[in-house]
Amino acid sequence: MKKLVIAYSGGLDTSYCAVSLSKEYEVHAVSVNTGGFSEDEIKHIESNAYKMGVTNYKNIDAVATFYQKVVKYLIFGNVLKNNSYPLSVSAERIIQAIEIVEYAKSIGAAYIAHGSTGAGNDQVRFDMIFQTLAPNITIITPIRDQQLTRKEEIDYLKSEGINMSWEKSKYSVNKGLWGTSVGGVETLKSEKPLPNEAYPSQLKKEGEEKVTLTFKNGEFVAFNGIENLPELNIEKLNEIAAGYAIGRDIHVGDTIVGTKGRVGFEAAAALITIKAHHLLEKHTLTKWQLQHKEYLSSFYGMHLHEGQYLDPVMRDTEVFLQSSQKMVSGNVVVRLKPYHFSLDGIISEHDLMSSSFSTYGEENRAWTATDAKGFIKILGNQNKIYQQVNSKI
Repeated sequence: MKKLVIAYSGGLDTSYCAVSLSKEYEVHAVSVNTGGFSEDEIKHIESNAYKMGVTNYKNIDAVATFYQKVVKYLIFGNVLKNNSYPLSVSAERIIQAIEIVEYAKSIGAAYIAHGSTGAGNDQVRFDMIFQTLAPNITIITPIRDQQLTRKEEIDYLKSEGINMSWEKSKYSVNKGLWGTSVGGVETLKSEKPLPNEAYPSQLKKEGEEKVTLTFKNGEFVAFNGIENLPELNIEKLNEIAAGYAIGRDIHVGDTIVGTKGRVGFEAAAALITIKAHHLLEKHTLTKWQLQHKEYLSSFYGMHLHEGQYLDPVMRDTEVFLQSSQKMVSGNVVVRLKPYHFSLDGIISEHDLMSSSFSTYGEENRAWTATDAKGFIKILGNQNKIYQQVNSKI
């Protein structure tokens, strides 16, 4: 039997794929942990995978890889799609696809399968990564190709002796290092918000709590004065901030396949980290660095979302983002409160507000009143010329 690797989550779709494909292939089920999986959850997924008839199951720990290859640059770029969404799930899918295809090549698999339907973004991300990195491996997608309904999948599994409970939860939750997506009946249309109970993290804390995020060259290197790996600092920040139910929102955007999509999310650590980092940049970068970073960061986030991670322009942009972080070091004080947070301020030896030349709106030592008048006169020349020329028309 030919080897096949399946991107296995343990849900209904991938379970159907595992059972049906194991009749024809030697199925190797692989799940990739990009954050959010406990040891017990991984063991439960593994146990179920073997019940579906797979030959082998492997869980790949890719949290550090996810941070180094993607999350780091999302922080450098302060990337929020449509000014709200930190690309939680779409960013994860890229790394998951890369890890799965590399594993498939390592065991000599001739086939890769995934459980995506034909309606969403994930089919594009998985297929593009698979066909780019392994053009000789055939991609198999039973749910998409057969256009199966949930009932048809469940009936098939029951006929194969798989009598597990497949009752669909009211809300679908996808948890990872960079945030948790939440989908439900309310997000299928435009007018209703998600109810409070739909979000995994409920309010447990009252009052306020100050925390300090320390950045070095743009990376989140310490939390409350304790140094650790950035991905671990993100996890620790999320543990604390989640108790305040911070980071909830609904993202509305354009899917890769041309439709509008709406999804709820909570991403306390991602939003706090991005906003804290951005504040530090406002103090330490020049006007032109900030301006050019803004559109390049938007470009980077959009192409990541669209599954274009492997295009070399992404590596080019990462070089720019990395270079821009040379002076982005210091502490940012954040105040956590129920359902929201605020930024108190920053302390950095690279703070450009510390200039001895002048204080904004107060005093200066670098130019005279005459210098200021001459500067303003020349600065206004183009506007004056335009108005004079066109006032005659």
